[in-house]
Amino acid sequence: TPRLLRWFEEMLRNICPIVARAAGRLAAPARRPVPSTFAAAAISRPFSSEELVPGVGKGKTSTGLVGVPVDHDAVPKMITKYQALLDKMAASDMPEDAQYRKNVTAIAEFRIKAAKENLDDPESVEELCNCGQVEELVQQADNEMIVLDMYLRNRWWEYVKDNIVIEHNPDHEADDDGREWDAPLEKNTA
Repeated sequence: TPRLLRWFEEMLRNICPIVARAAGRLAAPARRPVPSTFAAAAISRPFSSEELVPGVGKGKTSTGLVGVPVDHDAVPKMITKYQALLDKMAASDMPEDAQYRKNVTAIAEFRIKAAKENLDDPESVEELCNCGQVEELVQQADNEMIVLDMYLRNRWWEYVKDNIVIEHNPDHEADDDGREWDAPLEKNTA
C-alpha cells in the first residue's frame, strides 16, 4: 500500500493541486504581492529624486477616460503636432485671410505657447487650454490634422462667403431662402 499511496500523492500533485492542498498534503504556493498601478508605474521609471504624488504629473496612472491611456510625454507631443498643423497650412495654397486658417493658427499658437511655458507641468497646460487633459489635446491635434487634410483637398475656403452677418436670435421662418439643407454648395465667385 505505500506504493499506492505514493502514486495517489503524485496524481494529486500533478492533476489537482487544489484538492491536494485541501487534503493537507501540499503547502499552498507562496504568492507574490501584485503591485498597485501606481507602484508599477513608479518602479518602471528611472530613478529620480523628485517625489511622485499619485495622480499628479509623473505619478498620473489613469486619465479616467476609456481608451485614453496616460502619456507622460504628451506636452512635447502637443508642441510637435500643433507645429505640424501650422507648417502644413503655411505650405498650402489656402489664403492667409481664410477664417479656418485664422482660427486654427490662433488655437495652435496658443497651445504651443502654453506647452512651451509649462513643459514639466501638464496640469497647468490643461488649465490654460481649458479643453481637456493633455492626452486629449494631443488627440485633438491629430483630429485637426485630418480635418485640415480634408479642407485642403476639397478647397473648402472657396465655398465660404465673406462678411456674413450672424444673427444671434434668428427667425428661422423668415430666413427661409427656399434651399434645402442638403442642396449642393456654390463656390464663392467674389
